Amino acid sequence: MAQTKSTLTHLECGNCGKQYAPNRLLNLCSDCGKPLLARYDLATAALTLTREALKQREPSLWRYEEVLPVQNDWAMLRLGEGWTPLHHAKRLGEAIGCPQTYIKDEGLNVTASFKARGLALAVSRAYELGARELAIPSAGNAACALSAYAAAAGLPAHVYMPRDVPSLFQVECRELGANVTLVDGLINDCGVKVREGVAAHGWFDVSTLKEPYRVEGKKTMGYELAEQMDWELPDVIIYPTGGGTGMVGMWKAFDEMERMGLIGAKRPRMVTVQSDGCAPIVRAFQQGVEHAELWQGARTVADGLRVPIAIGDFLILRAIRQSGGVALTVTDAEMLHYARVMGSKSGVFPAPEGAATLAAQVHLLEQGWIKPDERVVLFNTGSGLKYAHLWAHVL
Repeated sequence: MAQTKSTLTHLECGNCGKQYAPNRLLNLCSDCGKPLLARYDLATAALTLTREALKQREPSLWRYEEVLPVQNDWAMLRLGEGWTPLHHAKRLGEAIGCPQTYIKDEGLNVTASFKARGLALAVSRAYELGARELAIPSAGNAACALSAYAAAAGLPAHVYMPRDVPSLFQVECRELGANVTLVDGLINDCGVKVREGVAAHGWFDVSTLKEPYRVEGKKTMGYELAEQMDWELPDVIIYPTGGGTGMVGMWKAFDEMERMGLIGAKRPRMVTVQSDGCAPIVRAFQQGVEHAELWQGARTVADGLRVPIAIGDFLILRAIRQSGGVALTVTDAEMLHYARVMGSKSGVFPAPEGAATLAAQVHLLEQGWIKPDERVVLFNTGSGLKYAHLWAHVL
């Protein structure tokens, strides 16, 4: 059995800095209960993870294996995840007065969302370390991605979703072989049920940032973005934020890339966009605090944004503030409107979460926070096809 090029050295708490040996199943820091982050021997990684070497590698997120945690080839679960296109949306950019507008289309991932990245790594690593059953609370797309990769590994998957999650997500999970339980409440209520199952049955919990490796999959969006933009990062990244793993992951990726000499010190201004019906990170950003309190009565048509509390809140807020970024809300009506604008002006049919990024860009252009000549990357985190129930009324 072949070894990968992984240079994983240890895990480190993102809050208190406590270190852990990496080769056992772990969830949160035992001292402070905060997320663990994977650390690598970046000097060694830099010897083989070069700009030139990348030109010859497979078009998937596994092209960055030196800075991914999987140690053995047999554990690398491959369903075609990553290396999604970065579109220069010229017509869209001209229409809104920002010609250098780009769309990173994550809807072309496995199970049609960016969640495939995180779950590819989380499930591969759990599989490698001997997990026997996996469990997740999800608003939809993460559950579908877990179901797919658990099926590839031959591991039972236990999925807990809010009862009002659209039926398409439920069907996809069931058809991929997962055990689906619907819960009265939101994703945090589903999390309670997962913890009960973990305690009773010994399942491994792959909740957002409650294990160390989903963020490693999501960080590959940052690596791809740098590579696709010829190693010159954009001025602004606009990212729809629920649990925020992608924001945390990309910020981590930029630091790793600079330390390996792949990029310089320039960073994009990181923008978080949330629904005005569920905006705990925006509220915490505006209040100047480090942690976001539970958002009561969360409501939005964008299931991925209906996350009333995020365990990685301090890491999300750190990325926004360190980058000179901002956090703002948009309405559900704006998401639905800008989905059509993005679709008709770019050819990318976005999920409402992706459309939220365009709504945010328009607001920030109007405010002068984004200048017309800046390069802006919008993350469309999933396919609009998975939200057919939202578009039915316009037929």
